[in-house]
Amino acid sequence: MSQADHSIPAVVPEENEERKEPSFSLDILYRRYAPWLTARLKRRFGDAAEDLVQETYIRVAPYGERVEIRHPKALLMHIATHVAIDEDRRRKREPALFGVREDGGRDEQASGGQSELVLLKQVILSMPPHLRDVFLLSRFGGLSYDGIADRLGLPVKTVEWRMSKALAYCKTKIRD
Repeated sequence: MSQADHSIPAVVPEENEERKEPSFSLDILYRRYAPWLTARLKRRFGDAAEDLVQETYIRVAPYGERVEIRHPKALLMHIATHVAIDEDRRRKREPALFGVREDGGRDEQASGGQSELVLLKQVILSMPPHLRDVFLLSRFGGLSYDGIADRLGLPVKTVEWRMSKALAYCKTKIRD
């Protein structure tokens, strides 16, 4: 098997599906399963479904580069469920960011949630590229430090160091 054969993401259709091509890109995976995933998630999570689908595909992207996906629907649903759990945890940790008071009511003064997200985006974009790459792969790409090290060709200790610097950078810039 050549080097190029290892870099092609492969999705194997599920048992009841016809096998049309031996391998698929993330784009084809998205076009093929996004409507199905969106419909499933809308039943479970309502209006948040589309955001969950987008985050799911961000997190599934690294899988396609390294492994053959034998059961794409199962993988997508598994990741989407974990994305929803992560989002719920994050909202519980940061209720003021989303305009929700501790008692569950709306906080009218917390309309700054959008401005805080814009600030976070600006901070990430201003981050030095070597720190930003590690930060984005970890926080938005869902990769472990080992996965980031493999992808960037770095030692794991370097990834850990860069991540700690990236977090410190965010903390400093957000406080300013």
